[in-house]
Amino acid sequence: MTDSNKFKVDIFAVAKAAKVSITTVSRSFNHPEKVKPTTRKKIDRAVRKLGYIRNRAAQTMHGIRSGTIGLIVPTIDHAIFSELVEAFARSVEDHGFSMLVAPHGYDLEKEYAAVRKFLEHRVDGVALIGQDHSEETYHLLESSQTPAISIWSYDANSRFSCVGADNIKAGELAAQCLLDHGHHAIGLMFPPLSDNDRAAGRHAGVYAKLQSAGIDPPKNWVVESTYSLSEAKKRAARILDSQNRPTALLCGNDVLAVGAIYAAQSVGLRVPEDVSVIGIGDFKGSEDMHPALTTVRLPAKEIGHLAGQELASSVIEGGEEKRRVNCSISLKLRESCGQLVRGDDTEVNAPSERTRNT
Repeated sequence: MTDSNKFKVDIFAVAKAAKVSITTVSRSFNHPEKVKPTTRKKIDRAVRKLGYIRNRAAQTMHGIRSGTIGLIVPTIDHAIFSELVEAFARSVEDHGFSMLVAPHGYDLEKEYAAVRKFLEHRVDGVALIGQDHSEETYHLLESSQTPAISIWSYDANSRFSCVGADNIKAGELAAQCLLDHGHHAIGLMFPPLSDNDRAAGRHAGVYAKLQSAGIDPPKNWVVESTYSLSEAKKRAARILDSQNRPTALLCGNDVLAVGAIYAAQSVGLRVPEDVSVIGIGDFKGSEDMHPALTTVRLPAKEIGHLAGQELASSVIEGGEEKRRVNCSISLKLRESCGQLVRGDDTEVNAPSERTRNT
């Protein structure tokens, strides 16, 4: 037997090395917020020095929390959810939890399968994106009495607690921005709306605002694109590469908006002089590209942080009260949106005098 196998480090050894009680060591793992930071540091030093690893399987067999929270997102391919995921992970880690993440590719059947798998691994809580989920998913979480939360979309009547933004209002803000800049010839590019309440809400907000202004975009100015820069570029080029084109293009998220800018440049149009472009989201890089993207900012970091805090507290403290948090959104007016200047026979976009955030 090697020296490394003669002595298996256990919680008693950690407590002795840190000069604290076994109860304090356990509490530091399971409820770190209840242990002084100085004490947690002593315990962490002992854990690192001794190489102690907790037996999660044994804990879950005895009904003790697994210390994990599952987050299921539609995609991890783009920046759409990256800030939210990072903020959520840090927030639950502050409460002593590790995060498991799984993508479902905008397929609610795959989302249901991911929820089942997480529950089989005894996660303490589950976070889902948006409000559109299958009835089987709702039933599975409710029947198992697993704490759950919806993130990204605010709904005053959500079945789970939720932390998010008003996507209808986001669509209204984007449309109003173009109207305020004199645009009436407006094209639209959105992702598929089925099983995507975020896109559907923004779409509804855009149409409500445009229709109130007496605007109904022609069908050939309305296209659908997946969350892909190359696909968005191809789809937007179909609208822009013709004489009868809109003076502005409103996109359901920043990924599509960036694709639209690339499309405009590929067919020889200038942004915003020839066509204005606006997105929704304010993802990483939207402000730094050229031209800087005008967009409606959804506070991803705030949403992720508050959602993680809310779900962790629900696991630790228990209780069935639902909380619904509506995070504020704002228009970020940048270079890609210009004021429409009407000539005798032409309509030309002029760069906006305001390129600051609003």
